[in-house]
Amino acid sequence: MAGICLIRLEKIHPACIPMSFGLKSENAAHRFAVKVQGKDGEREAVYVPRRDTNSRWNHMAGGRLFPGIQHLATFTVDETEDGYDFAMKSVDGKVSVRFSGRESEALPVASLFESLQEASRFFEAGSLGYSDSKQDKQYDGMVLHTEQWKVSPFAVDQVYSSYFEDDHLFPPGSVEFDHALFMKNIPHEWHPVSEMKVEDEK
Repeated sequence: MAGICLIRLEKIHPACIPMSFGLKSENAAHRFAVKVQGKDGEREAVYVPRRDTNSRWNHMAGGRLFPGIQHLATFTVDETEDGYDFAMKSVDGKVSVRFSGRESEALPVASLFESLQEASRFFEAGSLGYSDSKQDKQYDGMVLHTEQWKVSPFAVDQVYSSYFEDDHLFPPGSVEFDHALFMKNIPHEWHPVSEMKVEDEK
């Protein structure tokens, strides 16, 4: 199961410094659901091969001061009573994303998930994420902590990602849209975890 997390972060600041204000940014993360083997056995996680942001601070600090390389991008977000129109284009020209849609009452009938609750549980379990680092065969780890977890269905009118449309990565017909979820006003924290190294196979 693959997807794109489109994330607006507000009032971002170090957890050790209480503040009533902070940085704001628009962000996008292409992700894959995976399972990783740890000290306590196998657990749900996500692999994030690509992160994009409109924040120069995130771009400069990502992979240095906090986990995950962040690529600089431009974002256009139009919010109206009728819904949302979103567009992103990376500065390096490698990735672009577009979608439009609105909040809804139910998942698409053809979704792989039988209910909103089932989809919610699946994505909540993927709070641990690993991203490519500046070191070969080493992945930065980060875990998401939320004060609450609440999602709602989101009806998509059109969606496009140049990453998932890349025939060199995904053969034609191998990627199919399933559904979208919406989260709003969720207090949360990100915490780094130990990096993961991949050894050469013998």
